[in-house]
Amino acid sequence: MTTKRLFDNTEVAFQLKSDSELERAYFLFKMISHQPLVRIGTAATNFALKAHLPVEGLIRSTVFDHFCGGVNEDDCINVIDKMYTKGVCSVLDFSVEGKEEEQSFDDAMQKIVKIINFSDEKEAMPIVVFKPTGFGRFHLYQKKGEGKPFSDEETQEWNRVVARFNTVCKLAKEKDVEILIDAEESWMQDAADDLCEDMMRLYNKDIPIVYNTLQLYRCGRLEYLKQLHERAKRDGFKIGLKIVRGAYMEKERERSEDKGYESPICVTKEATDINFNETLDYILKNLNEISLFIGTHNEESCYLAMELMNKLNISKSDNRVWFGQLYGMSDHISFNLAANGYNVAKYVPFGPVKDVMPYLIRRAEENTSVAGQTSRELNLLKQEKARRKL
Repeated sequence: MTTKRLFDNTEVAFQLKSDSELERAYFLFKMISHQPLVRIGTAATNFALKAHLPVEGLIRSTVFDHFCGGVNEDDCINVIDKMYTKGVCSVLDFSVEGKEEEQSFDDAMQKIVKIINFSDEKEAMPIVVFKPTGFGRFHLYQKKGEGKPFSDEETQEWNRVVARFNTVCKLAKEKDVEILIDAEESWMQDAADDLCEDMMRLYNKDIPIVYNTLQLYRCGRLEYLKQLHERAKRDGFKIGLKIVRGAYMEKERERSEDKGYESPICVTKEATDINFNETLDYILKNLNEISLFIGTHNEESCYLAMELMNKLNISKSDNRVWFGQLYGMSDHISFNLAANGYNVAKYVPFGPVKDVMPYLIRRAEENTSVAGQTSRELNLLKQEKARRKL
């Protein structure tokens, strides 16, 4: 099979799905392909959960079980072990969003500590992830990034955020577990970037343990990377980076219009693709100093990464290059890459059903807005159903 046809192999892609799971996936993507249905479904689900109607069982057996590993870590073990039989690792992602109290930040940190210890025992989980706003208030990052002075109380609060980052990064270093720090909205990201860089200085002396995330639908991120690279060479630390296209486009554009500044988002999809591919190229040519997690559902970018690795004589199993997709999506990329010897990890979201709903709704909305994504999933599922009938 030529490389360019690699992702068409549906037998490998859906080898872990039973016939009924295949039908459920087909049904879900069929629903998601209709924008009005997603809007109605979202509103109805939010209403039902707020009104405490008994819908959790229904959500659990459909959309939740397709896109999530379980309600807690132990609940995810079956999914983790099953995927690992096919060479696909798991990144457990505690997907509870939008909490604002100190107690919930401490709880989130303890959750990550628990996952790092859990990962240390399981070969199938070499990587852990968290969001900056899981460890501190959004407004605090924003204020810090804008260079506005903190009150005494805010200074103490910020010190606690830094301490939480330190706790998990230090433990990850001790356990030799890589830690990905997700990117969020541009207007809080400067402070998060600086904090991630501080952690890299501390814990990436020999090998990258701490990874920041670059959202490449933002203009100027490759420039930021080149400057970071200069500082890393000067100060003697390694860089870990996850690269993604990005997840907050509507929000970013609305805010820039509202507040009358130039949108940080690339004007066209093509510009984003160029940005992503140029960054990919830059990192692969500098692997001695920068390790890479390629977070993408874009087949062309995956093919490009494979071609570049081949051209630059980078081994498929080189631990400095990982591919990642979300659980429940793009199995044709993940499982075919793994079957061909590449390092692959699925992001496996988990958490209580009602707390994970904002995440699931965003997934559904993103799927309807990414042209071609859902129809590609549907076509592949249809092909596999036909193949099994034969």
